[in-house]
Order: sequence, then structure tokens, then C-alpha cells
Amino acid sequence: MLGAELGERATLVQFSTAFCQPCRATRRVLADVAALVPGVGHVEIDAEARLDLVRAAGVARTPTVLILDREGRVALRAAGAPRKADVLAGLARAL
Repeated sequence: MLGAELGERATLVQFSTAFCQPCRATRRVLADVAALVPGVGHVEIDAEARLDLVRAAGVARTPTVLILDREGRVALRAAGAPRKADVLAGLARAL
């Protein structure tokens, strides 16, 4: 569905747009978490270029973050720029 390889244990999916300032901060947070937790991948999707995925995932604003389990099922979703601690806590629930 995403057109990208999923993480071994979980995947952090970020829907972003080019001029979204909170998206830049979200990118850094998710990249840090993916580097910190073994087996976790980070995929960023350009919402403007992938309207099909935006519609399929029900994304209404950017950034929107989905945490997918190892099978690619949505375990958690959040809109807005997340804090690192919140992403780690959500990831712990998904693993």
C-alpha cells in the first residue's frame, strides 16, 4: 500500500506537505525514534503527491502520524506534531 518497505517490528508513517513547518519537526522526531528503537522504520509520504493514500488513510491535516505494527495494520494515529515521548509510548503499545 505505501510503496515502501515496512520496519521489521513497526513503522512510523508520516503524512507531510512541502510548506508544513510542523512536518519538519515531526520528521526529526520520527527519524530519532526510528534510529533509537531497533526494527522500527520511518516512511514519509508527500500528501500532495499521494492523494490516494491520504484518502485511504483518512488524513485530514498534516502532519498526521500512523504507527503500523509489523503486519502493516494501523495501531495508533495522531494529527499534529508529536512529542518524542508520546511517539515512544505509542510505539511501546504497538510492539
